[in-house]
Amino acid sequence: MTASRRTAPWLALAFTLAASPALAASGPPPGFVLTDNADLAFTSPDGATRLEQYMKDGGDWDVKWQVWARRGGQMTELKPEQGYGAGFRFTADSQWLVRMQKTGSGEQDLFLYHSVNGSFTNATSKSLSDLAWAYFYGRPETKRFAKLDFHISANLLEGTEEAYRELGVDWPNNRYLVISLGGEYDKHPKNTVMKGLGGWQCRYDLQTGKFDVPEIFAKDNAKALT
Repeated sequence: MTASRRTAPWLALAFTLAASPALAASGPPPGFVLTDNADLAFTSPDGATRLEQYMKDGGDWDVKWQVWARRGGQMTELKPEQGYGAGFRFTADSQWLVRMQKTGSGEQDLFLYHSVNGSFTNATSKSLSDLAWAYFYGRPETKRFAKLDFHISANLLEGTEEAYRELGVDWPNNRYLVISLGGEYDKHPKNTVMKGLGGWQCRYDLQTGKFDVPEIFAKDNAKALT
């Protein structure tokens, strides 16, 4: 019984270490090399977090990219792993991070991360772009809009750091993201002259996790649909 009491704390410590995400995330696996492309290096406004992008070339077009957030001596992977490097934008308070991820020629997804205890983690179960497209197709004026099937892209409008003051709005700081959706038709189901969609904008509320379309976007959005 005495021996059992001596070993129990060590077992508890082992389980604690195994469950610790900070210790598990120590850096990219072998074969991934840090890119020297300065355009793919990003630092949070408070200077505490640096984003590093690593590439592994397996040959025969088998290229993989991983993004790691370095904060002090801790590194955390920003998932998912992708086939291209990515662009990033922080909110001014360094608490939110958007990944602008190329997925192919003329195509892009968005991923949202939130700082939790100093480490960035995925803020939504689905990509932010998937959520934005679901909101688009679920609106009354777009329910009959044929699904785009080519060059589908979700873009983050510049201005997150200044709360989009250039749009002439007075929104709270670090609260909203403005997303622009676009795409084309390879084959339109009704074989019409419609070519696609470009510049349809919506707003995402970081506090509530909901989308809306402010009045300032309504006129241009109507044009984008026609």
